[in-house]
Amino acid sequence: MNVVIKVNDEVKEKMIEYYKDKRRDKVIPYVVFQAEEEDTVITMYESGKVMFQGTSADVDAAMWGTVLENTKEKKEEKKKQDLKYYNCSAVGSDEVGTGDYYGPIVVTACFVSKDDIKDLEELGVGDSKKIDDEKILKIAPIIAKKIKYKSVILTNEEYNEKYSKDINMNKIKAILHNKVLYQLVSEEKPKYDYIIVDEFAREARYYEYLRDQSFIQKDITFLTKAEDKNNAVACASIISRYLFLKEFDKLSDSLHIPLPKGAGSDVDKIGEEIVEKYGEGKLKEVSKLNFKNTDRILHTMIY
Repeated sequence: MNVVIKVNDEVKEKMIEYYKDKRRDKVIPYVVFQAEEEDTVITMYESGKVMFQGTSADVDAAMWGTVLENTKEKKEEKKKQDLKYYNCSAVGSDEVGTGDYYGPIVVTACFVSKDDIKDLEELGVGDSKKIDDEKILKIAPIIAKKIKYKSVILTNEEYNEKYSKDINMNKIKAILHNKVLYQLVSEEKPKYDYIIVDEFAREARYYEYLRDQSFIQKDITFLTKAEDKNNAVACASIISRYLFLKEFDKLSDSLHIPLPKGAGSDVDKIGEEIVEKYGEGKLKEVSKLNFKNTDRILHTMIY
């Protein structure tokens, strides 16, 4: 197996130091050094290319690929890239509720103009997962008045009807993201620099999920941890969380049982209480049945 990577000067010096005791004596034109690492031969060329040859070539090359990603040069490049997505006018979307057994899935798309950023910063806008619920309930209505947004709420009853072997959670999320993004862009016609989605699937896979949809929003930039990098996604996260909390409270009130969030053991205990009080069919209305909690809840019930 042959693997070739291109390294910068910083990584080049680190490799020269690392392989200094493993070098071959052989002198080769245009080659800085050739070394052996167990069953891999490493050849560094003056051009900055490094060839790894052997059965573990991919493993050894991957190690230096990781080092390359953590160099000052790469970090500065990443920082510059992140600023580009922060200081801009953007449409962004994010979802809440996909990891909760009880409560709906909420997806929101927001448009944030570059001119709105300062006001949002003063409100403390950021990823909703890093802001407590009390603050979410306070700032979300203010944000909703300042910016344009579209939200969709998928109840658990609707989720259970849609979920199948062919329609998994990521496909449902892709359909919901596409719906709110397309609505916002087509109806509000905002002047944006980017459309950003917090990446939960690779780009090709995301569009594959949407192949049966009549209208598809294109021109999307997929970013990991996008809620930290872009205000539109951060606002979408906050508004989604706000709507989720409101719906969650309504659900708890309707059952007269305080529901726990997440999918832990406390969720199972409440599930047993719901089944005892309302019957097994009630779970279909209030929970995501494909979660493992369902089996644990029903298997511990005594009829």
